[in-house]
Amino acid sequence: MSGEKTVAVIGGGAWGTALASMLAMRDGRSLLWARNASTVEEINTKHTNSRYLANIDLPQGLTATQNIADVCAADIILSVTPAQSFAKLAHELSHVVPDKTQIVLCSKGIDRGSGDFLNEIAGRVFGQKRIAALSGPSFAHDVAKGLPTAVSCAAASFETAQELAKRMSASNFRIYASDDITGVEAGGALKNVLALAVGVARGLQLGASAEAALIARGFAEMSKLTIAIGGRSETLSGLSGLGDLVLSCSSPQSRNFSYGMAMAQGNSLSNLPLAEGAHSASQALSLAKSHHISVPIIEAVNSVLTGKLSAAQAVQELLSRPLRDETST
Repeated sequence: MSGEKTVAVIGGGAWGTALASMLAMRDGRSLLWARNASTVEEINTKHTNSRYLANIDLPQGLTATQNIADVCAADIILSVTPAQSFAKLAHELSHVVPDKTQIVLCSKGIDRGSGDFLNEIAGRVFGQKRIAALSGPSFAHDVAKGLPTAVSCAAASFETAQELAKRMSASNFRIYASDDITGVEAGGALKNVLALAVGVARGLQLGASAEAALIARGFAEMSKLTIAIGGRSETLSGLSGLGDLVLSCSSPQSRNFSYGMAMAQGNSLSNLPLAEGAHSASQALSLAKSHHISVPIIEAVNSVLTGKLSAAQAVQELLSRPLRDETST
């Protein structure tokens, strides 16, 4: 590994731990920053993270730290904290991260405070040339187990994305390069909202046909909105768009899917893992309205989240919409 750029991970949740585990399997060692002292101690002494990755043995070479300066010494930092806390993290990092460090955004969401995607926030703080985004169909448990996974990495230049993809790809973790950072981030954020909708359908036991229809029509909404803000259609047809949408809408392993199921069944949501779609839905709807784009599924999800409609009422509202040409806007 001599001569390669060093990589470190910020975020001790499931996805951050999984990525650090993948890097340790690839390089023989990796460094992970976590805020929680008990998480750091457990990773370093037991080589597990039972709170976020139950029944997973982590590589011996994965080391955790609470000292942010340790991580900031790396050439490449993977930011894997929740999307809604990224703006604060970026401000903290701006005081300690060297100018040469590349920041790879690995969280999916739209900031509720500003309505911005994470690359927009990071670009203002660090400069767009130093920013990349990693996204695609990937469950943390699969990556931590070393199961085959493929994702996209986008940066301002294709050459930078290629370099990052080469540095971070592993035998069972394949990264495809892109220079469409808007498309990659939009796909990752919007699919979370749509996974809530498909979870609602599963919770209401509407059947596989209804779920497939929601995925297809949801993909149309996601594509129209992403293209309107500058993303490319081919990106949405790839791993970070359609690939991630299908995965997130197919299994209770998806936090957003499970959250949607719980909403439909009237279960308590307070003890469920973070579902970014619940935070990003209102911003996605606002973005669509500002571009005069009809997004009935995203709008229905918002109606359920805000208590305007029950899950069953939202479904009925979608079914009662006027019939139209499938490709019309």
